[in-house]
This record gives sequence, C-alpha cells and structure tokens, in this order.
Amino acid sequence: MDETLIKTLSEGAAAIGVRLGPAELALFAAYHRELLLWNRRINLVSERSAQEIVIRHFLDSLTPAPFLDRPDGALIDLGSGGGFPGIPLRIALPGLQVSLVEASRKKSSFLSHIVRTLRLDGVQVVRERIEVLTAGETLAGSFDTLISRAAFKLPELIRAASFFLKPGGQLIAMKGPDPQEEMAETERISAAAGMVFTTLRDVRPPGADSSRIIMIYNRVFR
Repeated sequence: MDETLIKTLSEGAAAIGVRLGPAELALFAAYHRELLLWNRRINLVSERSAQEIVIRHFLDSLTPAPFLDRPDGALIDLGSGGGFPGIPLRIALPGLQVSLVEASRKKSSFLSHIVRTLRLDGVQVVRERIEVLTAGETLAGSFDTLISRAAFKLPELIRAASFFLKPGGQLIAMKGPDPQEEMAETERISAAAGMVFTTLRDVRPPGADSSRIIMIYNRVFR
C-alpha cells in the first residue's frame, strides 16, 4: 500500500475506535499486496472492490472490534472468504485466537498462505462446511465470539451460534443497512436456540457509501 492508503487505514480505524501502530499497518500492507496477487488467480474480492480494499474490506472488517466482549478470547469467523473480518480483527487485536471457517479449497488455501506469510499466531484455517462441523462435537461450545460478514442469513447464524458459542458467548452478525426482515424471522428461532438479542449498532466506516449494521446476540447461560 502506498502512503495515502496507509493514512486512510490508520485514520479510518482511529475514527471507529481502533488504534493501529506501525507493526499492524505493516501487516495490513502485506495483506493488501497478497490479496491483489492472489486475486489474479482466484476470486477473493470483486474487480471493483480490489481498488477499494482498505475501505470496503479492511475498515469494514474492523467495525465490530469495539464491541467484542472478549478481545483476547476465541473467535470463529464463518464463511471467511478472503479473511474478512477475521484476519483484520486478529491484526488489530493480537490477543485474539481466531478460527477461519471456509469451505472453498482455493479460498482456504489463500487463508493458510496469508496466515503463514503474516506469521499470525493463534489463527487456524478450517476447510469445512458449517453443517459438517455442527454434526460433530469437536468445536461445540468452544468460542467466546462467533462472527460473520454477510455470508449467512441471520436464522442460520443463530443456529450456528447456539452450537459453537460458550454460555454467555457473543454472536456478531455484520449486515447491510436494512436487516429488519431478517430480525423478524429470528424471534422464535433465537428463543429456541437459547440466544437473546442484545443490541444493534449502525456504523459507517470512513469513506464508505453505506452503513454497516452490527447485530449482537448472546447465548444465554444454561
């Protein structure tokens, strides 16, 4: 990334409550470079957004950071794709333990590569479908936070969170500007799954053309 993009990232992150030092900015610069290189071979970001990675992907992925109950806990990112939001959150919060779940072989190969390249300790890549993981017991009740960036409908996330989260754990669903219809669908499902709606935050990353709605649920103690 050139100096202009680094400044955009640093100032944009500060505006949403995330401080990035020189070490973190260097990791983001390396991540940006690898995304562009790999994007020539596999579709990680759209052609349009490849020019806007800092705003549409890096800053957007950082919007939930101030709302994490456990910034040093275990987080699972469902449908991670090119690593969003899990890798930017791990760069910004070095104490976070992250599991990146991605079923695509090509995308999971990129994730494994970027984890090695950036030397991100405490990050694992899980190449598997969600329904396969939830059919077993290995990861049941293992995480403090479950997060997904518009990869699944809210009812699917509610059910997944009930499986993956520890009691008291936090589901953070990153949605578009109008999630009301999905919210209405989840009232009955969330009660049955032992999940309770906590709060909704409307965050607009600096430079973005639309808001990011962050919906937070917690798994009730039982």
